[in-house]
Formats: sequence, structure tokens, C-alpha cells
Amino acid sequence: MQIATLIIDDEPLARQRLENLVTDIPEINLLASCKTGKDAIKKIEALEPDLVFLDIQMKDMTGFNVLEQIDVKKTPLVIFVTAYDEYALKAFDYYAFDYLLKPFKDERFFQSAQKAIDVLKHDNHSLFEKKIEGLLQLMQEPKNEIKAIYKNKLPIKTGNKIYFIVTDEIKYVTASGYYAEIHTNEKKHLLRESLTNLMNGLNHSDFIRIHRSTIINLKYIAELISSNYGEVDVKMVDGELFRISKGYKKEFIQKIGI
Repeated sequence: MQIATLIIDDEPLARQRLENLVTDIPEINLLASCKTGKDAIKKIEALEPDLVFLDIQMKDMTGFNVLEQIDVKKTPLVIFVTAYDEYALKAFDYYAFDYLLKPFKDERFFQSAQKAIDVLKHDNHSLFEKKIEGLLQLMQEPKNEIKAIYKNKLPIKTGNKIYFIVTDEIKYVTASGYYAEIHTNEKKHLLRESLTNLMNGLNHSDFIRIHRSTIINLKYIAELISSNYGEVDVKMVDGELFRISKGYKKEFIQKIGI
């Protein structure tokens, strides 16, 4: 039996490593590799794989978004490839079929792949379809362990490493061409990411977008400055000044209750 398989990971080196590993498993037939969530949805629907290695944090969407949006008769068996820390993974122990925590060893990969092959060979997949449904329902809850970790720590990819910024330490985020500049008390981080995607990964009770090129953390506002023309500027605790654009002004005023 050949296991039709897809690899989905937006990091080239990680994707290449997965491709190299699956070629060493005779039972696996690698159909394709995807570097975006959008492409992943199209290929899952077109190719209907049995097994998917799915990166959770991608530039255009999360792996959860991919699973929510696919329209297939049979959900593939999913092995998550993740950089989530140990606390979020507690939920995965119950809801996910299996996961590979980056950076993982080859031996761990082969254990996970063999586990999937055994399940698919014995057509014992229905249990894990229910687990995926449960995981997606969990992600929709206003309060849950995975989402709490996702909102409290922002993953930053640098080369072959992923590290986390505690979101409470982010003062503001500004757009710089194709990059986002994430400013904390300690330093500035440069990330190739849109502000829209970043905003989706931040806690909306603390962060608000005030301009197409600016997101601020409300905790770090020092004062608001109004002009005679109805314009409002936000002065941050470090003295940085940002203009609130007209399109975001109403939401900002409602948010802070003035």
C-alpha cells in the first residue's frame, strides 16, 4: 500500500528536510510540497492525500486555518510540525494524531511516520478525523490553552531557528516595506510578515491597529495629543509618536472608552 502524502511548510530548509526523510520510507508516495497555506488548500482538495505533514505557523495562515478551509470527503491524517512550546502541546496530546516539535530528530520523524502508516494500513482513521474536529472546535473557543499560548508568544523565524517574543513586551509594530519591525523594550526585531497576519496572532484586548502601517500595545501609551483639525496622535512611553488614521480612529476611540 502506498500512502499518498503532502508536505506543507513555508520554511525551505525544513521543507527540504521533510522531503529527504519521506523518500527513505518505501510506503510513502510524496505527491507534492507546499510553501503556503493557500497552495496547501488547493493541493489537498485536488490530490486528496492520505497523510499530511502540516506546519502550524506559516506566513499567510496557520495550519489550523488550512484544516478549517479544506473541502474534502475524507480529512487526511495530519502530523503537525510545530514550534509551539510544551504547554500548548498538552492539548495536542489529546486532540492531534501526532506532532513533530521543531527541531526534531530523524528517529522521532520515523516513529511518527510509521505510526501513521500502521493506522492507514488498518483503515483505522475515523477516530483521528474526530480528533481533528475536536481540535478545530477548541481553536474556536474564546479561551483555550493553544490559543492562549499563541496569543502570548509570537514565533520569530531566524535562519533555521525559531524563538518566541513575549507579546506583553511588544510596544508597537510598524511596517517597513515587505517587513514588520517589532519593537520591544530590549531591541527591534525584523520579520517578513504582513501587519494583518501579525494582528491575527496578537491579543486584541491589548493590541490595536491605528494605521495601515502601525499596531500599538495599549499598555505602552503615554498620552494622546489632539490637533485643531480633529487629528489624534498617540505618544508612547518611549516618546515615539504615531498618527491615528481616519479609518482606524473610531475603533480606537471605542476601544479606550473616550
